[in-house]
Amino acid sequence: MLRVTKLTDYATVVMTVLARSADTVLSASDLALSTGLEVPTVSKILKPLAQAGLIDSYRGANGGYRLARPADQIDLLQIVEAIEGPVAMTACSGHETPCDLQPHCGASTNWQWVNRVLSDALAQIQLSQMVNESMGHEPLRRSIPAVLQVSND
Repeated sequence: MLRVTKLTDYATVVMTVLARSADTVLSASDLALSTGLEVPTVSKILKPLAQAGLIDSYRGANGGYRLARPADQIDLLQIVEAIEGPVAMTACSGHETPCDLQPHCGASTNWQWVNRVLSDALAQIQLSQMVNESMGHEPLRRSIPAVLQVSND
């Protein structure tokens, strides 16, 4: 099964809360309360998001976090890569050096293509769309490239 880690999933949830409160600085405790996550988990997520430049942190009694830029300028690829690092479906499809099997492998070019399609799809989905869907708006299905759409039939 292919899936992102729980921390990446939680990071997306934290980011949607920050996006809904774009003009407000929220503490890790506020975010934990809003998301149902534990404060240590939220704190663990906030550090790489800040390092990636997706959120700004503010110190002091009224300190906390807020988005570094508008939600429509942050995409899912940026969030995933902030927590997980560069997207790489296989060792040969990412930014790493080729594996030892590459001279005998007929699949590496196709895995690289799959990796690009997945990365492109994640880059096309903005945080603002994730917020809209969680608030009962139209699902993202229409904005996902046709090659990735799955039929419900």
